[in-house]
Amino acid sequence: MASSQATHRLEGRGIIPTFLLLREWLAERLTFERRVLLLSLAIAIPGFLATLVLLWTSHYSTRILVVVSILMSALVWKLALELQARVVRPLHTLASLLEAVHEGDFSLRARLPDRVDALGQVMHEINAIAETLREQRLGAVEATALLHRVMEEVDVAIFALDDDERLRLVNRAGERLLAEPAERLLGQEAEGLGLTELLEGEAARTIAKTFPSGPGRWEIRRSLFREQGRPHKLLVITDLSQPLREEERQAWRRLIRVLGHELNNSLAPIRSMASTLNVILDKQPDDWREDMRSGLDIIANRSDALIRFMAAYARLAKLPPPRRAPLALEPLIRRITALETRLPVFVENGPPLTVAADADQIEQLLINLLRNAVDAALMTRGMVGVGWRQNGAWVEVRVEDEGPGISNSENLFVPFYTTKPEGSGIGLALSRQIAEAHGGTLTLENRKEGRGCEALLRLPA
Repeated sequence: MASSQATHRLEGRGIIPTFLLLREWLAERLTFERRVLLLSLAIAIPGFLATLVLLWTSHYSTRILVVVSILMSALVWKLALELQARVVRPLHTLASLLEAVHEGDFSLRARLPDRVDALGQVMHEINAIAETLREQRLGAVEATALLHRVMEEVDVAIFALDDDERLRLVNRAGERLLAEPAERLLGQEAEGLGLTELLEGEAARTIAKTFPSGPGRWEIRRSLFREQGRPHKLLVITDLSQPLREEERQAWRRLIRVLGHELNNSLAPIRSMASTLNVILDKQPDDWREDMRSGLDIIANRSDALIRFMAAYARLAKLPPPRRAPLALEPLIRRITALETRLPVFVENGPPLTVAADADQIEQLLINLLRNAVDAALMTRGMVGVGWRQNGAWVEVRVEDEGPGISNSENLFVPFYTTKPEGSGIGLALSRQIAEAHGGTLTLENRKEGRGCEALLRLPA
């Protein structure tokens, strides 16, 4: 059809349009290799014909003219074939390399020529692309193997489901959770696996649910990802029962230890005084009134101490959530430092910063830190300094002292642990609780330069 149309277009045209249409017609019918061969012959034919005309118009014998004509024709044909081969052969090599890359075989390499020319550069770049793809595939294979190994080792159930909510990936913890091997689980729908309700609602939440492996309390996290352009869901289920039970046991141990210590400290002298007063009442010596009054004072003091302890414990256990509002740091810090009269406090000027925080709780926190710093500095007649700054997404408040430093950092934030004779042991624990309720942190450590320690409060900017 195309050739007949080109033939009809040749009729009634001039020489140049006819030649162009002829070239178009040939291009439609001939392969690239044959076009290269014809172009090679077309380059040599004018000179070849001119030579033949000169030879046949000269006074040579017919035998010589025929032999020379045949040799020249063979030479022209040989040179055209050689030119075709030199053009087509590298393209075949490049096609083989690209086909290998397309099939995922990155081991083939092109042999580079001795001289660096345009063709050599092309071969070099093809080799470089194959090497880069080989390294990337090797890295992807290693990363995938590492990911599968990590998924198998973690004690968290992981499920990947496609857009039809069919299970496509599960690790060993997921197999244990559903009490089935992966071979039976893969390809099943979420409804048949009992996972439908976990794919709805909040993306991160904690629920109580019974799986085939048993009941428990679980943390559910859900996210989306794409594979081959299709949306998939990633479901991560963490068993919280055992960690919660362990934390609960640890909390009860600490609570019983603290309560037992404080109650024994108060009840032992009260019991001793009660026994002594019973003896005094039985014998009634001359100075029994003074002894009775002294014993009752001891009982009253220890009872007051026990009441203060229970009040402090209630205060620590019932800290209300912070009521956040814009709070300017500099006026607050200068007001708190002005309240300390035992020792002058050096205030390092900082930028004007405002945080969203509960002013009363942050004030109580800073008062506790400043009071501890001054107490430590008075022991060595040192100094106390306060400063603040913004560090990225955090606002940092530093309280430094030149006291004796920290000797036992493990018990710093343990409730009711104190080294002060009149201390309650809840100041630092309450301060850390306030900082964490605001999404921040509180650390206390010895200074790296000089003696003393540094308290660092970090709040979200």
